[in-house]
Amino acid sequence: VMSELYRPLFLNETPIVFTGRRTSELIKYAANAFLAMKITFINEMADLCEAVGADVQQVAKGIGLDGRIGSKFLNAGPGYGGSCFPKDTLALVRTATDFGAPVQLIETTVRVNDQRKKAMAQKVITAMGGDLAGKKVGVLGLTFKPNTDDMRDAPSLDIIPALQAAGATISAFDPEGEREARHLLKDVDFVADPYAAAKNADAVVIITEWDQFRALDLDRLKADMAAPVLVDLRNIYNPAEVRRQGFSYTSVGRAESGL
Repeated sequence: VMSELYRPLFLNETPIVFTGRRTSELIKYAANAFLAMKITFINEMADLCEAVGADVQQVAKGIGLDGRIGSKFLNAGPGYGGSCFPKDTLALVRTATDFGAPVQLIETTVRVNDQRKKAMAQKVITAMGGDLAGKKVGVLGLTFKPNTDDMRDAPSLDIIPALQAAGATISAFDPEGEREARHLLKDVDFVADPYAAAKNADAVVIITEWDQFRALDLDRLKADMAAPVLVDLRNIYNPAEVRRQGFSYTSVGRAESGL
């Protein structure tokens, strides 16, 4: 019955594994937990890169060339979110605990990812000189990833309240996430485009890597801002080029030299 149901996939030679229900469920949880752990690993490597003056993108490229590791899910950023990774890692941890077989690597992954999101707010605060009182931050991207309106466990839900608690006012733009974000984020000025978010801002923070944020008119952005501070939590810009255009630029896991 299952072979017939999934016949179109079988014709494309998609592997189908028949197994027991418990094994099947654990395959799903283990796969997502492993990918979450891979993301968390490269995020910790990003912190180490910043400390020693290395470039996490080059580290990711280098280790990704090893076929045993692969290049996917090695993009450093503000931590994972969404509907699957947070839910499945917690479910795996709970199941393992209930059956007396704790999964300490995944427990650590959950804890480190939660800390990661909060640390990104501190990165913004540091980039702005340590004092956000009376300052405005323009936020680009609210959803947990691009091309969705999904706000579940999005890093923005930790970063924005932390910036507000530090004294900042927030102006934000997301191509699809505003409707959901309005239910989850308080005292945020939701605007119609990236440049409106940057208007009179003391810093602009890229949280979600929507394609339209990859090709911003940086001269226009800078002209609209009160101070040319750009915090790129998705590493979508070249550090040297952005700094040549007069920005104070902060990214994730890349040496300040802009290599």
